[in-house]
Order: sequence, then structure tokens, then C-alpha cells
Amino acid sequence: MLIKFFKFALILMFYQSPLYSKSKTLNDFNSQYLSNYFSGIIAHENNDNSQALKFFKSSKYLIKQHNSYLENYVYALILEGKVQQAISEIKQNLTENNSNFFEVHLVLALDSFKRKNYKKSKEHLQRSYAFINNDRLSLIISETLKQYLYVFEENKISKTKNKFGNFTFINEVFQRCYLDDQNTKTYFKNLINNKGNVRTKDADFTRYIFFYISYLIENDGYEEAKNIANNIDYLNSSLLTSQGKKWLEDQKLEEFNKVFSCKNPDDIVSELLFLVANLYSSQNDYEKSNFYLNISNYLNPKFKFNLSLLAENYYLDKNYSKTLKILESFSEKDEFYYWFKIKKEAQIISKKDNKDKSLDFINLNFQKIKNPSIKIIFDMANFNKNAKRFKNAIKYYDQIISKIDTNSQLYAEILYRKGSSYERLGDYVNSDKDLLKSLEINPDDAYVLNYLAYSWLEREYKIDLSLQMLEKAYAKKSNDPYIIDSIGWAYYLVDDYVKAEIFLKRAVELMPEDPIVNDHYGDILWMLDRKIQARYFWKNVLNFQETDDEMKKNINEKIIDGLVNS
Repeated sequence: MLIKFFKFALILMFYQSPLYSKSKTLNDFNSQYLSNYFSGIIAHENNDNSQALKFFKSSKYLIKQHNSYLENYVYALILEGKVQQAISEIKQNLTENNSNFFEVHLVLALDSFKRKNYKKSKEHLQRSYAFINNDRLSLIISETLKQYLYVFEENKISKTKNKFGNFTFINEVFQRCYLDDQNTKTYFKNLINNKGNVRTKDADFTRYIFFYISYLIENDGYEEAKNIANNIDYLNSSLLTSQGKKWLEDQKLEEFNKVFSCKNPDDIVSELLFLVANLYSSQNDYEKSNFYLNISNYLNPKFKFNLSLLAENYYLDKNYSKTLKILESFSEKDEFYYWFKIKKEAQIISKKDNKDKSLDFINLNFQKIKNPSIKIIFDMANFNKNAKRFKNAIKYYDQIISKIDTNSQLYAEILYRKGSSYERLGDYVNSDKDLLKSLEINPDDAYVLNYLAYSWLEREYKIDLSLQMLEKAYAKKSNDPYIIDSIGWAYYLVDDYVKAEIFLKRAVELMPEDPIVNDHYGDILWMLDRKIQARYFWKNVLNFQETDDEMKKNINEKIIDGLVNS
């Protein structure tokens, strides 16, 4: 409460003089309006936008009296998904003094655009440039929207090209798709395969497979769309792409056009704004992301799948009630988004209650799904593994293994997960069998090498070979703290304490609150006759949340007696 009071006091001092200067007499001023307005700002800063909107509504008298009121009010409305109401408020209350922010002109430009008044849209867009204030993303939005308006008016692509990298290329693909340009297929292929003008090596453009398939279906290219879908791997594809593949498999071709068409200007500009929202979300600016997501949804409310990002933003911002409300948009008929809903609800249960209830919830809902896809089975395996229900995890991994190519990298990955589950059960025969088979397929996988070698070290089995495997893993992933811990522990077991200390010290620096790493480092320090330091790190282990009771018992014994066999 004290922090809120100081925020209120600072806001009051900052705004007091301008506000009084707007009032002709003291009779024009109502302290309750001002109090509600400031309460709205504080609620907004505390991420309680619903409450903020209530305060703003109760202080609307100030909308033309205070320059920043309209901006705060419009922002609050759009964050609540009330875009049309925000537009109405802008039109009724816009003045020269309260329109000095970028978003007001963008919203008006999009309103005119939606009503097909492209001339008026360009006028509003032109005004937006005065308030970009060196914000590159705002510049990209205005410039890209200007390009779209040219395409929609002139039915051709502008010769003037923006230089915004992938952003420009993505939107040119949609422009060509709108115009049914003869090179549309080539542009889509270049985008999806990260070729041509797309220069970011690690960028993921699999989302656009969905739009390419949609384009093909809309242009009688079903067979080509089906061939593309056949090459989509459910386990390594996005939600949207997986849903598109499922529609094709189920012959539900009409579903594509129900949600998106690149012949529809509203749909492709909506996708532009979704891309902006995604960028803001990747920068952890969830508020800005939600702002653009709601405008995107206003332009194309049919494309409900984009709301998954809104749900994700609310979840990451720990606003679980709003997350649950957004998740209501997804129904059982769209399998992958319905499963996304179930997983997110399970995560919320885990956060608010406990992991056991979360897993019970997801297991119960999984049983209701007829013929679940391999992607859903994979999720179930991982959920059970993470919850230490290893027998269930193994059962699901076996189901996946029976459905995939035995020579694929994915097969090797499933064997690794299954083998590590056996190891946690103490079934070392089956564990070693699966992990070694995984390495036969992919002998250079650093994580499998690390896991198997560390498992052997724990059993004091094949120590020299384990050390060789860990040196190979370390050469591949020299910055991975788990691999650093493992190789350090291997040197400890061969009595090379000096080398072991070098690795374990680095592992502790990378994972200062990991109980195993601290325990290992304490053991090494003890063997180097640095006993005070050893006990310091052992004591640390007792304070970590992840330290189980068995480890605490062993640590307490070491703190009292040291390493008995040293």
C-alpha cells in the first residue's frame, strides 16, 4: 500500500499544474474525477486493466480536460478487447491537444481501412509519422500498412521497397497472394524454406506453411497441398500448421477459408498486426503484444487461433483468470487448439494447486480424446515423465515408437526419453539398451552421451569409457552446465581432483542453486583439503527447494563427519 501511495503522490505532483490550467474556474474541477483517474493509472501500472478501465469510465469528464486521458482510456479499452468502443471514443473526443500519440492515428487509419475508405486511411496514417519518435517497430507498422494500401488501391505492388528484412519479405508474400501473382508459389516456398530474401538462419517460418496450404486450396491446388501436408511432422510443427494438416487429413478443406483468405484485405492486415504482437511478446512486452493482438482480432475475428498467443501472454504475466477466459474460445472440433487449452489449464492448476492434480486433470481429459495424434501422445509421455510417473511415460513412448521410422532422428530422441525413464526406475538393463540404440542412430548427440555416461558413473561402471563419452559431449556442448558437472564428476571418480575442481567450479557458477552440483563441488573441495569451503557448499544444499529428504540426510552426515572414506 505504501508503494501505491508514493506512486499516487508522484502522479499527482506531475499532473496537477496542467490540469488546473485547463479549468476556467475551481468550480469546473471535481476532485473525485481526478482521484478516479489517478486510481486508473495506478491500476494499469499494477497490470489490473479491468479495474483501470472502471476508474477511467468514472472520470470521463476529464477526457477533453487532460491531454493524456484519451491515450490511457483508449489503451485500456483496446486491452480489454473493446476496439470498436475505443474508435467511437476517439471520434467523439479527439482534439488537437489529446491526439499526440502514435496509436490514436493508427487505430483511426485501421478503422477507415476496414470501411474500405483507403484515402482517409492514408491521411490518418500520414499523421502517425509525427509520433513515431524513433520507435522502429512503429515505423515498420506505418510503412508496411502504407504498402498494403497501395496494393489494395492500385492492384499492384509498389516499386518502392521497404528494407525491414524478414518483415518486408513476409508481407510481400501476402501482397502477391492477394494479387494472385504468378510468382506467389515461389515466394511462399522461399519463405517456408528460409531462402531468397529471408536471411535469418534460426528464424522459424513454419507458421506460413498453413497460409501456403490455404492459398493452394483456394486455387484448386489440393494435391499439391496434400503433398506438403504429408511432409509435415506433427512433433516438430507449430499448432497452426498441425491443425491445417489435420484438416487436410479429415478432408475439412472448407475450414481454411472460414478463418483466413489472402483475398481478404482485412485478413492479411490482421496477420501483419499478429506478427507485430508476436514480436512484442518475444521481447516480454505482453501489454503491447495484447494491444496489437486485440486490434488484429478486430480486423479478423474469424481467426480465433491467434488468441492462443493472447492466452499465452496472460499466462506468462500470471493473469490466470484472463488466460482461462481466452481458452474458452477453443473447442473439441479443433483438436490441437483444444489440446493447447487442456495443457494450459493443467499448467494453471499446477501453479495454483499442485502437480499431482494438474497431471490427474490432463490424464482425465486425454482419455476423452478419440484417436489422439502422435503429438498429443508425445505430450502425455513428457507430462508423465516430468511428474516422475515413469511407467506411464514409457507406455506412451512405446506407442510413439510403434508409429515412426526406426532410422529417424525422432526415433533416437524418443529412445533417449524412454531410456532415461527406465534409468529413473532403476531398470538399468532396459535403460542402457535404449540409450545405446539411440546413440547408434545419432552417435554425436551430446545429451544422450552425457546421460548414459553419467548413469554409468553413478553405478561406478565403465568409468574410463564414460569419461571419453563426456569429453566428446563437452566438445559439442562446452557451455552446458549439466555436461560440465558430469565431466567434472568423472574426473573426481578417477581421482583427478584438480581437473574436477575446474569443471565443478564453473558448473556452480552456471547453476548456483542446483543441489547436485553444489554437493559434487563440496566433495571435490573436501578431497582438496579445503574442508571449510566444502562444508559451506554442503550447507547451501540444505537451503535449496529442489533438495529432497534423502539428499538432506546424506548432506547432514557429511557436514558432521566429512567424507568418511576419504
